[in-house]
Amino acid sequence: QVQLVESGGGSVQAGGSLKLSCAASGYIFSSCGMHWDRQAPGKERELVSTITSDGTTTYADSVKGRFTISQDNAKNTLYLQMNSLKTEDTAVYYCAAGPFCRKRFGRLSDGYYWGQGTQVTVSS
Repeated sequence: QVQLVESGGGSVQAGGSLKLSCAASGYIFSSCGMHWDRQAPGKERELVSTITSDGTTTYADSVKGRFTISQDNAKNTLYLQMNSLKTEDTAVYYCAAGPFCRKRFGRLSDGYYWGQGTQVTVSS
């Protein structure tokens, strides 16, 4: 069973930094890409950053130059380093894996898997 568990959220003042982590299990970590979404109150979910299985990254314009996505294949963990945080970064952040993740035995859904989310609050 695929599990994604986020951690590292919290409250910080504008200009500060946080590093989110997403511990993955239940599939071959390097078999599929991952990404971070976020959802602010009253707003639609927004794609923040992606990383492919070979390490290629993309960022939303709103976070480019401030956020860095990375992964540690040995620890099966995805990260999001967030610097120069702004109040508009306040949201619940979700990590996701997929599509087409694989596991050693058996099959997984071809779709995406999400964690439960971690709250990030940036105050002015």
